[in-house]
Amino acid sequence: MSVVTISSRYQIVIPRDVREQLSLQPGQKVHALPFKGRVELIPLEPVEAARGFVRGIDTTVAREGDRA
Repeated sequence: MSVVTISSRYQIVIPRDVREQLSLQPGQKVHALPFKGRVELIPLEPVEAARGFVRGIDTTVAREGDRA
């Protein structure tokens, strides 16, 4: 487990082994969420990364009458 220090400007440096393991890049955005007394940093994926993620989904489901 890596330990980081919070600077006087509330900044931290993510340790190299963690950056490499998660393939984090400079300038990449992350969500910072408080969760059960800790801070979780969740990397955001660019919108382009979601392209095609529902490819092959079954679209023959029954729809409501006001839907085309």
